[in-house]
Amino acid sequence: MINLNEVGAAAQRDAAGNWQVKFGCYLPGITFNKGYAVKLRMIHEKDQFTRGIEPKDIFLNWVNGSVLDLWEITVPLTPDPAGHFGQPGTYLYRFQLLRGNREVTFWFADPFGRAAGLGTLSAVAIGGQPQPFPWTDAGFSVPEIDEMVVYELNVREFNRDFQGVIDQLDYLQGLGVNVLELMPVTNVKEDVEWGYTPLGYFAPDERLGGPTGMKRLVDACHQRGLAVLLDAVYAHAHPEFAYSLVYDTSGEPNPMMGVFSGEFFAGRPGTDYTKAFTRDYFFQLNQYWLREYHVDGFRYDYVPGMYDGPIGQGYADLVYRTYEDSKALARFNAGGGRSKIIQCAEHLPDPAGILSQTYSNCSWQNGLLDRARDMAQWNYVSEHFAHRLDPEFLGYPNEFRNPDTGDSFPVAPFQYFESHDHPRFLNQLGQLQIRDLLGEFYGDRSRFYKMQPYVIALYTAKGIPMLWNGQEFGENWGVPNWGIGRNLFERPLHWEYFYDPSGKALVRLHRILGTLRRTHRALRSRGYFFYYYDQAHLQKGVIAFRRDAPADGAQPAQSMIILLNFFDHDAEVWLPFPTPGRWIEQLDGIQPPVHITQNDQWAPVTVPSNYGGVYKRA
Repeated sequence: MINLNEVGAAAQRDAAGNWQVKFGCYLPGITFNKGYAVKLRMIHEKDQFTRGIEPKDIFLNWVNGSVLDLWEITVPLTPDPAGHFGQPGTYLYRFQLLRGNREVTFWFADPFGRAAGLGTLSAVAIGGQPQPFPWTDAGFSVPEIDEMVVYELNVREFNRDFQGVIDQLDYLQGLGVNVLELMPVTNVKEDVEWGYTPLGYFAPDERLGGPTGMKRLVDACHQRGLAVLLDAVYAHAHPEFAYSLVYDTSGEPNPMMGVFSGEFFAGRPGTDYTKAFTRDYFFQLNQYWLREYHVDGFRYDYVPGMYDGPIGQGYADLVYRTYEDSKALARFNAGGGRSKIIQCAEHLPDPAGILSQTYSNCSWQNGLLDRARDMAQWNYVSEHFAHRLDPEFLGYPNEFRNPDTGDSFPVAPFQYFESHDHPRFLNQLGQLQIRDLLGEFYGDRSRFYKMQPYVIALYTAKGIPMLWNGQEFGENWGVPNWGIGRNLFERPLHWEYFYDPSGKALVRLHRILGTLRRTHRALRSRGYFFYYYDQAHLQKGVIAFRRDAPADGAQPAQSMIILLNFFDHDAEVWLPFPTPGRWIEQLDGIQPPVHITQNDQWAPVTVPSNYGGVYKRA
């Protein structure tokens, strides 16, 4: 079994108080008895590009009898007057694999490195008195599934680095957001990369702020009641990931990697969950991120590449073990032995099945996105869109139960009409004749108003609303449907859009809806009723539905009526209001109140074009 105390790089002082670094790396099947040697190459960061100063070369020792073939060495930092070696600071390192006099693998990074330098380098910091990070989040509790509003972001594109995200947390809270879903944050080879070809898994990218910056971000989120979800890329890796490169070059049986079982990158390295080392590696990794960085869960990328059935050795076992492990952490405690850890599966072929059969409590699914884009492109309105707002109607479970263990917890899919995998929704509504450097057209932001009914639907639907990186002010970068231009081209958010008329209108609407969802139980409930009356509403471009929350203790029952108008003209529709009272529109408050004197009384309502209404009894 992997022991994280044996591997990676750890700075420590010897008995005399001098600094030394203990290095360790598991290389199963790579042994001294077969003639292999592992060389450490180590240099002070300040000497990295100085002519005449070479890295220190130190050979690691193979631990005979180690089940996982541990190679280790403790290196004293003896000062070298020719450079900065022996002084405080950051040391960069990599490994080489040799056999006899032959160089087998010229360069590979530490697969357990806790920090990284640029490119394929690992790092370790030396100096001062190591202090634990001063966490201030002891009172934080992860939100329940039905309470969640998620914002997916690319750290670099959103606002440069981890500190840039911290600077915008109040803004995100104002949108109603209480969960950040971070696209991959571990180190990558290219300077601009989305992160879906990991070089290492334990090290937050130094260019984003490194380990300390990541901890500051999580702590700042928890201070504001926001949970942090990591995009976990556990189905494939970069060809230069250590457990790809070393075994490709040595020819030894690979303890972790196989061929990626996906629909893209044919023949590229993928993780093989039939191997015990793979299973243990990613479970230890989850434990590490939960404890070292206080993250609140994982969005597992491309689950089909990890999934071998509901009782398989791959994905299902990983999320089960992670769920059980999370019960020891107070922020997940929901009472009764239930954990609130967020485990979100990107299993697009069967998102409902993955929720009913594994310990995932949420899932990505493209149903709402696909229907919204089709409606926008072809200018029609369908009851199928309304059904997408009610996942249970489509067969999604609302609870996971394991009769063997007694575990049960609520589950729900994410709802979105934008994500990093797709071109911007706004760009589907119209494009400018202006191209970016890849030749992609920018979206026409003057047509922002066409987005409004979809935004209202998103916040008022059942399931978990998710926003994507600037959609709330009409971000309009073009994104190719395929090719390296998708993830190797930087698209920093146009924050200036926040101030123009289109952006201000959209942000205003998001803020109103975020407040409504946060303050009204009906919008976070499992109750949903679609007003379908012989196409009468649909022919006018209108979808109407009701959200209901039952009485709960001292809280009375609550109902809210939502109307969406996707056409270019105002529409009057009739519908029954469930209870007597004065029903007030909540988005703008400019529509006249609807006065109801008896249960289920029919009344007319005017729905503004390309907009909607949210009615609540006063």
